[in-house]
Order: sequence, then C-alpha cells, then structure tokens
Amino acid sequence: MQAVTEPAVRDIVLIGGGHSHVGVLLMFAMKPLPGVRLTVICTDTDTPYSGMLPGYIAGHYGFDEVHIDLRRLAAFAGARYYKDEVIGIDRASRKVLCRHRPPVTYDALSINIGSTPQLAQVAGASEHAVPVKPIRRFNERWLALLERVCLHPGVTTIALVGAGAGGVELTLAMQYRLRRELLALGRDPDELHFHLFSADPQILSTHNARVRDAFDHVLAARGVVVHRSAKVTQVSAGRLQTDSGEVLAADEIVWVTQAGGAAWLRDTGLALDGKGFVRVRDTLQTETDPVIFAAGDCAAMIDHPLEKAGVFAVRMARPLAENLRRTLLGGSLIHYRPQQRWLALISTGDRHAIASRGRFYARGDLVWRWKDWIDRRFMRKFSELNMPTAPLIRASERIALDPEEQAQAISAIAMRCGGCGAKVGASVLSRALAQVHPVERDDVLIGLHAPDDAAVVRVPAGMASVQTVDFFRAFIDDPWVFGRIAANHALGDVFAMGATAQTATAIATVPPGLERQVEDILFQMMSGAVSVLNEAGCALVGGHTGEGQELALGFAINGLVDEKLAGVMTKGGMRPGDVLILTKPIGTGTLFAAHARLQAAGRWIDAALESMQVSNRAAVPCLIAHGARACTDLTGFGLLGHLLEMTRASRVDAELELGALPILDGALDTVAAGIVSSLQPANVRLRRAIRNPEAFRNNPLYALLFDPQTAGGLLASVPADSAAACLAELHGLGYPKAVRIGRILPAGEAVEPICLLA
Repeated sequence: MQAVTEPAVRDIVLIGGGHSHVGVLLMFAMKPLPGVRLTVICTDTDTPYSGMLPGYIAGHYGFDEVHIDLRRLAAFAGARYYKDEVIGIDRASRKVLCRHRPPVTYDALSINIGSTPQLAQVAGASEHAVPVKPIRRFNERWLALLERVCLHPGVTTIALVGAGAGGVELTLAMQYRLRRELLALGRDPDELHFHLFSADPQILSTHNARVRDAFDHVLAARGVVVHRSAKVTQVSAGRLQTDSGEVLAADEIVWVTQAGGAAWLRDTGLALDGKGFVRVRDTLQTETDPVIFAAGDCAAMIDHPLEKAGVFAVRMARPLAENLRRTLLGGSLIHYRPQQRWLALISTGDRHAIASRGRFYARGDLVWRWKDWIDRRFMRKFSELNMPTAPLIRASERIALDPEEQAQAISAIAMRCGGCGAKVGASVLSRALAQVHPVERDDVLIGLHAPDDAAVVRVPAGMASVQTVDFFRAFIDDPWVFGRIAANHALGDVFAMGATAQTATAIATVPPGLERQVEDILFQMMSGAVSVLNEAGCALVGGHTGEGQELALGFAINGLVDEKLAGVMTKGGMRPGDVLILTKPIGTGTLFAAHARLQAAGRWIDAALESMQVSNRAAVPCLIAHGARACTDLTGFGLLGHLLEMTRASRVDAELELGALPILDGALDTVAAGIVSSLQPANVRLRRAIRNPEAFRNNPLYALLFDPQTAGGLLASVPADSAAACLAELHGLGYPKAVRIGRILPAGEAVEPICLLA
C-alpha cells in the first residue's frame, strides 16, 4: 500500500474497473505522480477478465482465477476505492454523481465501464432474456441459470442471440459445462438443446473464412442449431421470434448482442455516437471535454472505429495512464494507435481453441494452452502485487500550482503548530459543515449551525442522560464509509443500554493539505456520519476539528433513558438459564489487519464494511421485548473480553459454543495465516478466564474470541423460552446472522467463569 508522503493537490477519478483502468492503477502503482490522488468508483469489487470468462463458464477456471480484485489493486496503487454506482457527471463543478454517497470531485476523469445491453430495442427482451453485458454482473446471472437448468426436468432448450466471437464461444462453453453437470447428476446430457441466432448470413462475420468454417463444423458436431439471417425481433416467456416469422420455444434465452452505452451518459453533455458510446479522439480525450477521457467498450474512437474487443481496452491502458498524467502536468498528450489486425484465440468449450488474426488460422489443444498461458500471465500482474523500489521523481513531474495553492501546499508540509494552532481553518470548516444537515430536534435549543461556543440541550422531564464517547483513526480510504462506521460504533454503547440517542458532538482530525482537499475530506466524512446519526434521530450539535497525520473521527453521544431505569439493560443483568445471543458476525480485526497487508480479498472487506454499517438500533426493542436484561456491544476487547465483563458484573458463569459463532467471510482464512489485529495480544491475556483453553487452542475459531471488533453487534442474554422467537424477529429486522452462541450458568467453584464447547 502506497504511503502518502505529501499532500494531495489534484484528483484523478476513474469510473469503472474495466481492463483499461486496472492497467492504469498498476502503472500509477509503479510510477506514482506526487501530489495526485486516485479514486476508483465501481459497483463491483471483483472485475472479470473477459478473455478467461468462457473458460470459467466451461468450468476450467475458478472464480478468483478470472477476476481482478479491484479493492486490493486500488490499495496497492495508493488509490481510494469507492464501491458505488455512478449516475452522472456535473461537468460545470467537476463532480461525479453517485447513487448513495455525496459527489466526488475530480481534476481529470476517465470512464471505463464497458457496454450495456440494449434490450429495450426488442420487445420482451428486457423481461425474458439473460443479458451477458455488463460483463461484470454476468456471474450472478450465470449461476442462477446454471441452477435453473440443473433443476429443470427433461429436455431444456437454450437459445443464444448473437453469433459473433463472444456468442459462439459462450455457446460452446455453456454446452460443455452443462452437459457435465447433467452427467454428474446421473441425467442424459442430450436433454440439452442449443440454438444460436445470427442476424447476419454467417457467424463470426469479422473473422476469416477458415475460422468461420472451423466453427461451423464444431457447432454442427456438437449439435448446436445455427439460425442464419435470423434477427430476433420479439421475446416472450418461453419463446422468441425472428424477423422472418420463425418461432422457437426456449427455456432459457441468453442475449449476447446489441450492446450500447450506459443510459446515464446521455445526460452528461458528452458527445456520443449512435449507440450511446462516448466519442473520443486519438488521445482518448472525449470530443467534448479535454479533462474527461474514455476507454474500452464504452468509448468510440472518432478516427479509428473499433470492434468491441478486450484487446483494445488492455492496450489503451498505457496511453490513458500517460495522458492522465500529462493532463495534470500540462504536457502534450500522446496518441493511441490501435493495431489494424489483432490475435483472437477463441475456445471451443473444451480445452481446444482456434487462432484468428487477419488471414491467419490455426487450431488445436496447443492453441488452447497458448491462450491459457497468455491469460494467466496477464492475470498474474494483478494478483502477484510486488511493490517496486520508489522511483526517482523528476522536477518536470511536479504539479504546477497557482500562488495561493503553493502557499497552502508549503504550509501543509511545514512544521505544524499544536494547541489551537492545529485547528482546521474556520473558512474550510464552515464551508464543509454548511453542506451537512443534522436532524432537527425540539430539545436542541442551540445546535450545530449556531455561532455559540457550546450546544444547549434540554433533558425531557422524567428522563436521564446516558453519556459515552468513542474515537479511532481511519482504517479504510473511503471517508464517507468511515464516517458512517465511526458514528455507528459510537452509537452502539447507547443502544446497548436500551437508550435512545439524543445528540452527538464530534472530534475529528484531518491531514493537512490544500484547503479544497481538506474541505472535501471533511465534508465526505461528516456527511457519512450525519447520515447514520440522522437515521438514529441523533442531532449533531457541535465538535472540534484539528489537523493530524491520519484521518480520525469520534463522537461523544448523549442518550436518554427513563430516569427510573425502566427498560435499561446493563452488563450485570445476566441470570442463570439465560441464552446468549449475538446479533452480528465477528472478525473485523483480523480482516482489516490483512487488508492493510494486501492479504484480504476485496469481497471479504466489502462484506465486513456492510456489516459494520448495520445499526444495532432496531435490535434493542426486540431484545427488550423478549426479556433481555443484560447487553453490551462488541468492540475493542473482543467477544471474550466483553463476555467476561458481563459474567463478572452478573456473578455468573457462561458456556460459549465455538461452533455456533457467526464469522465474517474470510476471517478464518486471515487468522489461519497468522494475521491478527495489533490489539489481539492484549486481548489474548484474558484467556485465563477460560476454564478449558487447552482443549480448543488448535480450534480455528479460538483466535477469533480475542479479535477486536469495530461497530460490532450486540451480545445479550435472553430468557431461554424467549430465545427462538427473539432470533426469528431479529432475522426479520435485518440481522440474518443473529444466533444463539451459549448459555448462562450459576457461578461455580472454578475461578474461570467461561467454559468453551465445540
């Protein structure tokens, strides 16, 4: 992971994780540009390599072998990774508009999002066909189709629409895989009937005659019925129709044709071609805006019309990376010159392939092995991430700043003052917070946007104030998500007591830099935090923001409970016979320790972040309604540490069922690799509270008892006769991993209060 050695002064934003952008990230990792911050925005962390996708469908490769881990690659390149959907571009203010988060500012922007199926052009196709594009989402559709076919009794007819290289290769790969799936089930593979529809008189129209003839023979030998000059014009449930009136009854219809640009591109003001692709010059700059670039399938070169093929997207990466650099440095741009002929290696489903380049043709198992070697070599560049020695930065590779920016940049790297001299400037703070809108409460008399030195809050009659504070440094590079998790974490203590949240005051540190970058980070982080606080009905009423080497955020939360403590849950409320319930899975400590070492799969981190953003608020009324008397939220001391606090306060013992623990995906892998949080060793000292540790020391789940949690779930004790109903309700409230993990016993004679069970 790249270390930040100087403040960011310019932002490059990459929309999408296509073949061009993964190449750009790799090149910036090898040769970073000082003062430039990269941000990748993509809906999918695992981005597929199209060259190996047919092999994955055929069953020759596993999921990880054909997907690039975009989150891990971004971390390697020192880039921020935002998992979100882009819905537009505000070119006037140079901001990318996202589905779920605040706009993201850019100085240079690149789009590499592939193509989108234009199913609406054919009646019924949107409702009844399975589109291959966008390719990044095909896996879930393929797995669903695979399950349907395996469960379908008798004959299954599958129609594929589109007979270019992609359609032909996918047809043969699907047939190869599905026949073997049926054989494994003890069924007749000849129950599968495949049909391929081509709008043209011939298949593979952009390839030479020998290649076309070879695939004609393969398809015929495999029993695939090819429909030529058969443009599909209508699709309905279980059938399709061509322009000649031919009708075919089909159980599955797969769409491999008529792709176009994403719908949101139409509202950007960028020049598009007739299919909605972004028109670009030879520099890959858009025809409309010189600081916006496009590459891969979503781009249409004005002077060099190209077939939509992955080879072009891969080769665009180098000139795209160079031109993004030169745009910020103020240099002249280089031109991308696509090759007139390119090598296509097209598999036939089995481990056999056909080579095509201009008039060249070859086929055989050796060609497939050649293709396999090329593909694996390409993928190794993105899986075996070895950081090179720091490159020498020439003076010409420095961003030119205006006088005001120069002063701010010099100030950011100069010796910083302490005390109140370390506060973030008033103008930056006011601009950032002016865009944040806390929930309004009647009991907040003086709040965030008042100019006073402190908030004034009324405690309603009959209520008592519950107070807590939490603070920690950022562990991810997305300030909006970090803000949400920091707020969720701080609120957890209040909810665990059975209280409702009233107000919050924030304490934040932000690394020094140009004012607009500091303002943006502060705005992103506080927007994320306020979105969570508002959901909880908790008003942000003030705080303090200072400079620091690392981004950090915390909150002092005030909550409200009945002053007679009705409904309050404490750590000392456990009773013998109670059942222990945990509402969320554990494993955040080891996962983020592994993420910092580039040894965690991005999808593991995605799942952990999603879990950490699930509030504990909705679980509290459910637990209370089912008789919970003791509760705590799992945080830094881990499951064992917090359970020990509860047993001591309640003067009881507990049985803990290791095999019942809900675990985040990947946590067992990272613990098995010896990767643990820096707090783990201190937590492990609490093992003396376990009565039988030797029996479980080699259990892979044992280490996770000591794993520190961030924004963890609630650990509560519930009467045994209410536990099943409580869990059923928790599952319905959005806690699908809530589970019984043990029970409470009377205090025994043993010094150790906790006994482990398998």
